[in-house]
Amino acid sequence: MIGYRVKTLREEKKMSISELSAKSGVAKSYISSLERNLQTNPTILVLEKIASILCITVDALLYEQVAHCMDDEWKEIMKDIIGSGISKEEMREFIEDRKCTVR
Repeated sequence: MIGYRVKTLREEKKMSISELSAKSGVAKSYISSLERNLQTNPTILVLEKIASILCITVDALLYEQVAHCMDDEWKEIMKDIIGSGISKEEMREFIEDRKCTVR
């Protein structure tokens, strides 16, 4: 049901098929066929183009995962955190502590 997910995500972003086509470089007719499940076997390249514009991963299209894009600044922050040696658990604790002090 890749087509259903493409359509749902596109509509959530209030994007027309024409907009998705123009931004992704995938033909409108192909996207339309995909969304109507007439085209059921898109190539990885097509999925990558569409996923990039919808701001999700290819895995999210294939497996219904929720995965939103991070802007470049967040990516840089995440690299810094990972590079600092902080464990996932330490980061979770920090976030929980921070939630308590902000409220």
